[in-house]
Order: sequence, then C-alpha cells, then structure tokens
Amino acid sequence: MAASSTIKPADKRPAARSRDAGKSARDLQPLRVVAIGGGTGLSTLLRGLKKYAPHTPGIETAKKPLPPELPVISDLTAVVTVTDDGGSSGRLRKEFNILPPGDIRNCLVALSEDEALLSRIFQYRFETGQGLEGHNFGNLFVTALTAVTGDFAEAVRESSKILATRGTIFPATVSNVQLEALMSDGSTVFGETNITASQSRIVRLRMVPENAQPLAETLEAIAKADMITMGPGSLFTSLVPNLLVRGIPEAIAAARAVKVYICNLMTQANESLGLTAADHIRKLYEHAGAPIFDYALVNTAPISENLQAKYALEGASRIVVDRDAIESLGVRCVTGDFVGEGMVVRHATDRVATELLKLAAATRTA
Repeated sequence: MAASSTIKPADKRPAARSRDAGKSARDLQPLRVVAIGGGTGLSTLLRGLKKYAPHTPGIETAKKPLPPELPVISDLTAVVTVTDDGGSSGRLRKEFNILPPGDIRNCLVALSEDEALLSRIFQYRFETGQGLEGHNFGNLFVTALTAVTGDFAEAVRESSKILATRGTIFPATVSNVQLEALMSDGSTVFGETNITASQSRIVRLRMVPENAQPLAETLEAIAKADMITMGPGSLFTSLVPNLLVRGIPEAIAAARAVKVYICNLMTQANESLGLTAADHIRKLYEHAGAPIFDYALVNTAPISENLQAKYALEGASRIVVDRDAIESLGVRCVTGDFVGEGMVVRHATDRVATELLKLAAATRTA
C-alpha cells in the first residue's frame, strides 16, 4: 500500500492561488478528471462535469458558452463499481455470467451527448413481457454487446461510441466479484443485496475474490489525472468497493492530482446511519489503507423540513458536517450550497461541478 507521505498535509496545500493564478482559466492546460463511484451519485456528478468536456476537442463545440473563469476538461473518466447483484443487473449477471450493467448504463446516459430520445430508450424499463419484465433496455443492450464482442469492457466502449459520450467509462474491475461484509453483530453477510437488507451495521467489507485487478487504462487515467473525485454515493456499496480492487487505492494515493471527496447529503439506512462526514472519510481510509483525500466538498445549506421528515421515516437524517474532525484528518473542507431538492434530495450537479473546477483551477501547479 502506498505510504501516506504521498498525501500533502492540509496546511501545505494552496488554499486559493497557485503560481498560475494570474492566468485566465482558459490559458491553463485543460483538466484531466477521474470520477470514482457508482449508483445515482456518480451519474449525477457526471451530468454536471460533462458540460465542460466537449465531445469534440475545443470549447467551441459546447452548446452554450462556458464560463471563461473555469477550465475545460479534456479527459473525463468514470470508474464504476461492479458489485450489484440485485434487480435487472443481478438477473442478467446470473443468467449470462456478465458484470452488472446497471451503474454503467446510468453513467453512459449521464455522459451522452444527447440525453433525449436515445438516452430515454436506454433507460426504458419493460413493464410486461415474459423474461423482459423489469429489465432496462440499456442493460439488455450492454449484455448483447458483451456477447458479440466477448468482452464487457469492450461492450462499454462500443456503447459509449453509440451514445457519443463526453467521457470514458471503465468498470472498476472486469473480474466477477461479490461483496462480503462483517456486521456489527459478528455475522458475515455475502452479496450486496443481502448486505443492504441486513439490520446490522456494516463494520468492514471485503471483495471476493480478493485479488480482483483493475484495467490498465484505469490506473493510467488515475496517474495522469489533474483531479480525482470520489462520491457522492452509498458509502459501502458504491464507494468502498472501488477501493477493494487491488491497485486502485495505491494509484490514488500516489497520484499527483488534487483529490476530492464529495460527501453525501443524507445518511442512508443499512449503510451510514449515525455517521458524520468525518466518519465517512475514516471508513474510506480504513478500506483504502491510506489517506487519499486533499479536500472534502460538504453541503452546509438547509434541507426542507418536509424532505427531512420523509427521510426520517427510514431513520435517515442530514449528515452532520463536523468540520474540525474532517480537518484533523488532513482534509480541507469546502462548504457551500450543494443541495437540489425534488422528490428526493440530490446534489445540485451544476453547482458541484462549478465548485470542483474552481478548486482545480486554484490548486493546479502545472
């Protein structure tokens, strides 16, 4: 495991200006960004970042002019967890012996050039039909391409071409992996669906098999990145699994990029009830085996009482931002209004993307 000395202490990191601070953001080299996660959290983030990552190189290809004070993204890479074993993804995994396509599908749609008709087709869920009911068309499409190409990663690449995505998507590993959890009552639970359904608190996760390897392209993207993000997403089922793939936490720790944890807005039943923002970071560090973040993006804006009451029915609440505890871990806090409200609480993707790019522009040294 990489030594923790590769992570700069918080008091030595540039807070607002670098040696390039006198330049316009457009005068700086374009950014290479790697976003790590899974579930709806990663796809939400990608929707904001893709606006700064034109499909064809050059700012002029964007549909709307980009803010001149923010850098453009030349390479946007998503690294996606592949441990889901429930729903449509779980059924396809069992029947065709492939990796679960669901989180990959969400990222394909989020990064697509046009999220209108073609993307809506990818997200279409069959409501009837023997064998089809409950499946997403996009999941079936990726499954078919895997059979045609003989390789899941290649199927994802071909799907990206069809959807004209403004980024590259890699599964965290192409090994057929499952999660195993040690619970607070001493029991061991196997499989993501069973883990999330358990009434006991998750203490620690392990991946089966333990020697799952990442793609070489993933490690290369991490090594070349200017910014690496992790989150938002379910702590134990969207974020931690990526850190259980051998080589990924070591690569993150060794990378020269600025590394940002995007904290969830609410706690989650069976995943993080009662955990503060600092607790989330500690759990990620425990599984990574090293400190891997320079900054934490945390929401300090209010959330409506109606939505808080809705989440309270599941025992969930807004995550406590214990800033002193976060910074005691060597992680600098970036606070702000990052919440968007609808039927559920989600991150405001545009505001999060803007804050990340401001941070990248202020801290890059190249």
